[in-house]
Amino acid sequence: MSQTDPRSELGRSSRNRPKAGPPSSCYDVVIVGGGHNGLTAAAYLARAGRSVLLLERQDHLGGATVSTEAFAGMGAHLSRYSYLVSLLPRQIVQDLGLHLQLRRRRYASYTPVPAGDVGLLVDHGDRAATAESFRRIGAGGDLAGWHTLYERMGRVAAALWPTFTGELPRRGEILALAGAERDVVEQLLDRPLGELIERYLAHDVTRGVALTDGLIGTFGDAHEPDLRQNVCFLYHVIGGGTGDWDVPVAGMGALSSALIGAATQAGAQLRTGCEITAVSGDRVTWRSEEGEHFVDARHILWAAAPAVLDRIVGRASARAWAPPQVEGAQVKINLLLRRLPHLREGGLAPEAAFGGTFHINETYSQLAAAYASATSGGVPDPVPAEIYCHSLTDPSILEESLRESGAHTLTVFALHTPHRLVADLCDAKHDAMRTRLERAVLDSLSSVLAEPIDDVLATDLTGRPCVETKTTRDLQDVLAMPGGNIFHEPLTWPFAQDDEPMRTPAERWGVESGHDGILLAGAGSRRAGGVSGLGGYHAARALLAEA
Repeated sequence: MSQTDPRSELGRSSRNRPKAGPPSSCYDVVIVGGGHNGLTAAAYLARAGRSVLLLERQDHLGGATVSTEAFAGMGAHLSRYSYLVSLLPRQIVQDLGLHLQLRRRRYASYTPVPAGDVGLLVDHGDRAATAESFRRIGAGGDLAGWHTLYERMGRVAAALWPTFTGELPRRGEILALAGAERDVVEQLLDRPLGELIERYLAHDVTRGVALTDGLIGTFGDAHEPDLRQNVCFLYHVIGGGTGDWDVPVAGMGALSSALIGAATQAGAQLRTGCEITAVSGDRVTWRSEEGEHFVDARHILWAAAPAVLDRIVGRASARAWAPPQVEGAQVKINLLLRRLPHLREGGLAPEAAFGGTFHINETYSQLAAAYASATSGGVPDPVPAEIYCHSLTDPSILEESLRESGAHTLTVFALHTPHRLVADLCDAKHDAMRTRLERAVLDSLSSVLAEPIDDVLATDLTGRPCVETKTTRDLQDVLAMPGGNIFHEPLTWPFAQDDEPMRTPAERWGVESGHDGILLAGAGSRRAGGVSGLGGYHAARALLAEA
């Protein structure tokens, strides 16, 4: 690697480099947004010797990658918003020297058959047990197709994942890398996901489990013609080259804390409580408790939602690849339980069922019905949802006395509850709708258990059930995610079309904003959805390539 290769700057330690001095009126780089992407960019660029100022609107850093004691005084520190890690490249962890521990879950998923007393358990550690579970729910004929589909997608993931830390590949390159799996990749890129699922699977439950990977944070149908569900599916099966979704030890706040440490150690200046009021190609203006401020910058990175940038600039982005503004469609509920609930399936330990992703009323037909209901403006009945139990894999988020009592956390992520349900409501009506959605989700969960979930909820110090519910409106208000879209914008394919212009570093790295002098550095850039750090990494690479 040559001395002028920008990659040598990205991986270089900050030792023996001058630290950024006290706040000044001009920086090499000003970064707007203090979530994990903005922090990643700050750490890389400060380590490369640039003076960096990061401005965050909230009174704390981390954005959606934070841990908090959601239930005061209870001793449970939950990942409030984002909660699992799959798309964070090992290269970023190593480059920045992040002290982050991720744990793999043995069980992939458990899906109770609605109104039944059996369920589908996919066990990474026991292939024979998985086969028996397929047989028990009447899906034995799908076992070979299931393994074929996911083994093929595993090979696709292994081939394509390394491209995420390089310049944006073109479609033709992706197909070439797919090799023997080219036909399945072409089908995924060109035809609705439902056709691929139906090619390999026939049972309502197995088809539904596969489809959910295309619907997390994405409001769509299996046969949506714009293929938004296909893009989401690809991101969910490609992460880390394996598609595994791992548990961050000590919660998601451990990642943001590690990134804050890396950025500050490298010399970046990080400020909170900064409401951006104006931005141009060389100046950022913001408001804080002390009044109005501005700073000049040689480069500006936007690590917040692109739609917020468009609003502040006062015109729409000129990005040719900009996707349509599709709303978020989820309700997130955090629960603290006295114990895990009993299951309808006799002989199955709750620790196994809740040890992976627990699917609730997410069969193929139920997902289709829920989408149709939500499209018509209704709340689905039942609400499809899935659960993750952090404390089974990583009990460190619970204080010792809470662990010893048998308590556990559950995170429920409900699908097909689109932003339109809450977008135009006054505050009082939004509060009422939040309560209604919370009840609908909890009732959906109870419908597949042997006992109501309410019976095992812990109560806080005031006697209230330990339930915290976040709608898309809450995400929009608190995190400035337009429409509550957890990806800031709909996910886009992680490649450029074969005839797409790739003349500038911003275009080659997928971080062009459509506004002169500003690079995207957040989840709304290409290939940057989810907790990945890739938005900040790609922006840093593009900026250093311009130097």
